[in-house]
Amino acid sequence: MGRPVTLFTGQWADLPLEVLAQKASAWGFDGLELACWGDHFEVDKALSQDGYVQSRWDILNKYNLKCFAISSHLVGQCICDPIDKRHQRILPPRLWGEGDPDKVRERCIQEMKDTAKAAKLFGVNIVNGFTGSSVWGMFYFFPPTSQADIDEGYKEFAARWLPILDEFQKQGVRFGLEVHPTEIAYDIYTARRALEAVNWHPAFCFNFDPSHFVHQFINPVFFLEEFPDRIIHVHVKDSRVQLNGRNSILSSHLDFGDPRRGWDFVSPGRGDVKWDPIIRALNRIGYQGPLSVEWEDTGMDREWGAPEALAMIRKQDFAASAVAFDAAFAAKK
Repeated sequence: MGRPVTLFTGQWADLPLEVLAQKASAWGFDGLELACWGDHFEVDKALSQDGYVQSRWDILNKYNLKCFAISSHLVGQCICDPIDKRHQRILPPRLWGEGDPDKVRERCIQEMKDTAKAAKLFGVNIVNGFTGSSVWGMFYFFPPTSQADIDEGYKEFAARWLPILDEFQKQGVRFGLEVHPTEIAYDIYTARRALEAVNWHPAFCFNFDPSHFVHQFINPVFFLEEFPDRIIHVHVKDSRVQLNGRNSILSSHLDFGDPRRGWDFVSPGRGDVKWDPIIRALNRIGYQGPLSVEWEDTGMDREWGAPEALAMIRKQDFAASAVAFDAAFAAKK
């Protein structure tokens, strides 16, 4: 029996949870990774309304689905980002308020603490998400950016996130940062720098998503080998580099789906992610958690692509061997 395969609901938040649960069950998924937006998992209701948490489980149980994690990418993004009008589009009015940046961050910090409490109440011990970053825009160093400037960004990240991580630890829940461009950690070196900034806090871990490494020309296996004890969740997502000598890996400010881009997300199995070495690496580090399909492909119907992605990863997933292949050739005594 392979690892459970779940569907991340973030890209399906336009559908009511029950509608999506029915579809996912019919397609053969083992569970859902619930996004904390749409009506899938609402933190404020989980903590304030009797019966809300049970209502989520009632829907999941009705369709024989499990849940191993919830995800709060949108709120997390607003904790370290310089806040602007883009963030209003991803936050509910109760968190955006009047849009004062300091107050938005203050409310989002509290919401993340509350998310840890809601996760515990719901019965899961993983919350995936983003952190935001005040230094992401400084990755190309002109005007000249000093390491002191970057260090200040990591200190700011630690100051804002350590109280959150302390609350996570208190609740017995871990935070899985999806290492990703625009976050405080977007590759191997920045992931280590982030861990050092929070003094290797036990609640600060990673949601491994290889799609964000391959278009940076990073071998995703190296990330697994670098942080084997911090991988608490895995996304099944794919991207494809499509450089042709005219376009750029920086994507030229073109929307996802524009064929002129230098890279784009595609349905899992149709991009540059090599799943066999990833499964082997997950076996080596002892990861037995869910493989959660995060489906994004602007060129494909999602209800066609999600079942295809499920079939692909089930075919790719395998257990490590319990015996040496050449043991059968040993001399018998």
